[in-house]
Amino acid sequence: MPTDKNFDEMKEDILKKVKKENVKFIEMQFSDILGTVKSVSIPTTRVESVIDDGVFIDGSSILGYATIEESDMRANPILDSFQIYPWIDSGVKTARFMCTISDHNGNRFKGDPRWALEKMVDKVKEMGYDFNVGPEFEFFMFPMQNGVPVPIPADAGGYFDLMPQDKGEIARKEMVLAFDELGYDMEAAHHEVAPGQLEIDLRYQNALTMADRMLTLKFGVKSIAMKHGLHASFMPKPLFGENGSGMHVHMSLSNKDKNAFYDPNEKWGLSEMAMNFLGGLLAHARENCAILASHVNSYKRLVPGYEAPCYISWANMNRSALIRVPAGRGMRTRVEQRNPDPAGNPYLQFAVMLAAGLDGMKNKISPGEPIEKDIYHMSVEERRRNKIVDLPMNLGDALDVLAESKVMKEAMGEHIFNHYLHIKRLEWDEYRKYVTDWEIQRYLRVL
Repeated sequence: MPTDKNFDEMKEDILKKVKKENVKFIEMQFSDILGTVKSVSIPTTRVESVIDDGVFIDGSSILGYATIEESDMRANPILDSFQIYPWIDSGVKTARFMCTISDHNGNRFKGDPRWALEKMVDKVKEMGYDFNVGPEFEFFMFPMQNGVPVPIPADAGGYFDLMPQDKGEIARKEMVLAFDELGYDMEAAHHEVAPGQLEIDLRYQNALTMADRMLTLKFGVKSIAMKHGLHASFMPKPLFGENGSGMHVHMSLSNKDKNAFYDPNEKWGLSEMAMNFLGGLLAHARENCAILASHVNSYKRLVPGYEAPCYISWANMNRSALIRVPAGRGMRTRVEQRNPDPAGNPYLQFAVMLAAGLDGMKNKISPGEPIEKDIYHMSVEERRRNKIVDLPMNLGDALDVLAESKVMKEAMGEHIFNHYLHIKRLEWDEYRKYVTDWEIQRYLRVL
């Protein structure tokens, strides 16, 4: 049990806030290996003991955690993560703690996805830097029928359309207000390209804080959508013939008030560190693709023609490139990776991107020259001349590349790495054996 003064002060502040705000329940939140939000609800009559000792969980029931022989684990609250949900009815006012997971001996559990990101963030901190990320969070909203989501867009809007005050628009604005109330520093929210598709952008923050916020954001988006009779989905490609949902991630390294990616005396205003970090992202793009685009459905988004990257290159303005350097220099200097999607585990996604960038810095990897021409319209020969390599075309290929990556294995840790490959290979094997409606319609009568 921690006894330092700071812990005691934070504990006292939380107990006072729980009483003053009449909080009834606290959710002890963490994630499984795939990024699904998990939680244990406790009444606030137990809050003091839970702050001191955590809460028991059965690790064998959490995907990717442990076997039945080593199932006894504890979820330990991170005190400065305490927040009260603004979207739950005041009669059952609920708060949350993000948690770390320890094993039965009280040691940090190496299968906790948050641990993987903590380890990478500590590594970059030892170098004197903070790793900042700013995700663009896309999702769809669908109507509900008899409690089941119907795969028909909730609206007919397009990019940046100002929609009438229908249920979807009201829900989106309520989401922004709720997350602002939580202090999430919302950058913007707008309608995306596809009908029924929305985007919420979060102002950059250190990666651990951002990953914690994203778990809560997913829960909040779904909860608020449900209040309005809608279903929010983070499925990367729910609609044939429409753009999918991505999660472009803007990244930078900073040292106090200085952005380490900015150098006004270098080409494009990018420091040598930024260029090497960018080189690492490109060099390991195939290796970490199975983490950034983690589902079978993710690869139906990563195809030409829908503003999603499928070729490994970088550019300043070209939105068909995998990595883009957006306009803005000084503290706004950053690189943007465009193949992650919101269905993945943000702890692992941020961890493997940081690992790729740091390896680029360590080995002085050059990204080469930017490709500003639309890659979608290049011939195979032209892409070959420009040394442009494809991302994996499906989850199976992506897993094969990941399995051979020493950099990704080190970043994720052996437990997560091996369990992730096992779970995802089962998913891929099930999918590749499945006979789809498309195949029946196309082949049954003619073959």
